[in-house]
Amino acid sequence: MLYADTSALLPYYRPESLSAACERHLLESRDGVAVSELTEVEITSALARLVRIGELSNESADRIFRAFSSDLDQGALVRVTLAARCFPLAREWLFARRTALRTLDALHLAAAASSGAELLTADNTLADAAALLGVPFVRVI
Repeated sequence: MLYADTSALLPYYRPESLSAACERHLLESRDGVAVSELTEVEITSALARLVRIGELSNESADRIFRAFSSDLDQGALVRVTLAARCFPLAREWLFARRTALRTLDALHLAAAASSGAELLTADNTLADAAALLGVPFVRVI
């Protein structure tokens, strides 16, 4: 299973330079694609920001959010819970100070690791941290 973070998921719903690569990875995943509640919040935040800065209309943001929600409702995306063990794991990685991870990315990484999924990300910092910490990942390029 793949665990898609926001950087790999948003280009699937919104045309960007990485859209084709993200689509290929997401559609070719044989064991499904997981997201967490954190991904849902970040997608919502990213859409709001894109509307605020004028890169996306309200209508487009609504359409993207409906498509994302529909994929969750229909099971194209599997929602995984940020399990209690994700928080101490993320805290441990952050406290070790071996990576440039920030809070939410540490939680994404912990969610992927805890669910036994391979992280799909377009975020180089997150991919580098996954490599250093031994979490399986696919870097979208």
